[in-house]
Amino acid sequence: MTAPVPGALGATGTQGAPGAQGFQGALGVQGFQGAQADVEPWDALVLAGGAARRMGGDDKAALSVGGARLLDRVLGAVAAARTVVVVGPRRPPVPGTRAVRWAREDPPGGGPVAAIAAGLRLVTATRVVVLAVDLPFLGAPEVQGLLDAVAAGPGGPQVALLSDPAQRPQYLAAAWRTVTLRAVLPVDPAGRSVRSLLAGQSVRTVAATERVCLDCDDPAALAVARAWA
Repeated sequence: MTAPVPGALGATGTQGAPGAQGFQGALGVQGFQGAQADVEPWDALVLAGGAARRMGGDDKAALSVGGARLLDRVLGAVAAARTVVVVGPRRPPVPGTRAVRWAREDPPGGGPVAAIAAGLRLVTATRVVVLAVDLPFLGAPEVQGLLDAVAAGPGGPQVALLSDPAQRPQYLAAAWRTVTLRAVLPVDPAGRSVRSLLAGQSVRTVAATERVCLDCDDPAALAVARAWA
């Protein structure tokens, strides 16, 4: 559905990201051909710089689900992006995988909007997918669904969010028209909520399963993810 919602620069570099077909195949994700066929280029931002306090301070991106790091599982979902930007501390690459660029929010730990602001400096495509690093079951088909929802350009929805079966929007499983995201970023993004960026925007929600929307933000959710994997 479509509905109006009421109302520092980081270092760059490279990190391995799973190859388009190899990692998708390893995770058993289907329908990847649709993402490859997308003719309008898109970039991806993966937010991987949180403090993970509910995880006891462990590096959430490095936690394993189904034999793969959370970071690598999310990178697999956006393997068809023209450019992938990971915002957060550098992690060692998986050998033989595609390069990504690195950025860092200012200040470090400044929250998701600060991370988006840092990563968006490296985005050049007209659409950008913004994802949290802790979504182990999100795949290329869901990413493509988000991109399709914002494919109409200026006259259509400017933002698309995944929505779980309880109709809760997933603010960090989203696709944006890049020009819109740049326009709504506050001058001082530290500590701001992602929800605040949606004020006055036309937002389309894309239904997804409980499994796809599971975010591993605490030990209990991580345990569920490992059991499902």
